[in-house]
Amino acid sequence: MSDTGPARILEIPPGELSPEQKAGIEAVIGGRGRLLTPYKIWLYSPPLMRALETLGTFLNKACSLSEREVELCITLTAHHWHGAYVETVHARRLKELGVPEAALRAIADGKDPDFREPRERAIHELAKAAEKPGAGEDAMFERATKALGRNGLAEVLALFGYYSAVAIAMKLHRVPIPA
Repeated sequence: MSDTGPARILEIPPGELSPEQKAGIEAVIGGRGRLLTPYKIWLYSPPLMRALETLGTFLNKACSLSEREVELCITLTAHHWHGAYVETVHARRLKELGVPEAALRAIADGKDPDFREPRERAIHELAKAAEKPGAGEDAMFERATKALGRNGLAEVLALFGYYSAVAIAMKLHRVPIPA
């Protein structure tokens, strides 16, 4: 297996876009403000691209979680999938949002960060449980439900799924990490 080599994203020249692809790009720009890289991958399936745009825009701009909580979900998910691009970009944002360097190092090293905030601790515990076989411990699930509420719990789990797709797509397309 090779992680080195050229990026595998196949850009579609503007003159070769189908009407459905053009509409998909407009939807992404309307929801997210720009054409983000994963959507260049999903552009080959415009219905998928539009569905993921709706979900991604909701999760990033309208869900009940704070930006820091969303970024934590993304970083933990990307770490699990070895999605270096997604993990790097979103860990940088977590640092800007005030997550201590020690916590970011612990995530990168696969260790348990010392999250004092119950919601962040719950997100981390859910991410670790999701990586293992089975449904996880009842006590962990109860702590997460208490900390996040059922709506927050639902949104965290959706973020894990959505950003699994993003991290895997970016990794397998060898998208280079921005400087």
